[in-house]
Order: sequence, then structure tokens, then C-alpha cells
Amino acid sequence: MRRVITYGTFDLLHYGHINLLRRAKQQGDYLIVALSTDEFNWDMKGKRCYFSYSERRQLLEAIRYVDLVVPEKNWEQKRSDVHQYHVDVFVIGDDWEGKFDFLEEEGCEVLYLSRTPEVSTTRIKRDLTEGAK
Repeated sequence: MRRVITYGTFDLLHYGHINLLRRAKQQGDYLIVALSTDEFNWDMKGKRCYFSYSERRQLLEAIRYVDLVVPEKNWEQKRSDVHQYHVDVFVIGDDWEGKFDFLEEEGCEVLYLSRTPEVSTTRIKRDLTEGAK
């Protein structure tokens, strides 16, 4: 079985997220999503989420591409996650290009997938604040 992992906040779930999850799942048989906790988002990323961790987790668990959702509590856990979950492929958006190449030293393939260019949670929040479409 080929195991894949990806990471993210997945707040205000949209079709760009679904595209990423679908493409991540295509890389293997079992997709693990490490979902950023509310504390990690606020304390380390400086982000406030609209939906709580438990709500975002519930949304992800309902998506057919996702096999397991685990908490992402800090930046450093990626290396240990690769070993704990026996991960073969690490997948993340190409805006992180090169940042996780060190995982290849752990025997894990690293793939940076292109983002869906016309949508992002940041853009949705901005558009809603500005009243634009």
C-alpha cells in the first residue's frame, strides 16, 4: 500500500482544496491529511480560522479522497509523521516549493502540486470583506 500525506488548514473548504486532495490521492492508495489545529494556526501561523478544528476535520472526513485526518500541532512533526504513518509520498502546494525536500532523506518522495490559481481562502476572505466577487 502506497501512503500519501498532505498538510493544511483547509478553512472555508473550496474546490481548490478538493483539487489538491484528489490529486494527492492519485499518488497512492491511502491519503492522510494532517490538519492544522486551531492553536497551531493562531500561535505559529498567526491565522484565525472561521471553522474550528473539529468542524474542519468533519468536513475533511466527509471527502471520499481522505482516508485519515490527524492533527498538525507544529512545524517540526512532518519528519516524525513520515515514520509514524509509514508515508511514501509527501504532497503539498507548490507555494512551498523546496521547503520540504529534507523529507527525501527519510525515504519519502516529495511532490509539490500546482495550486488552483483562481481560488484561495485568503482571496475568498478578502473578497467577502471588500464585498467583491
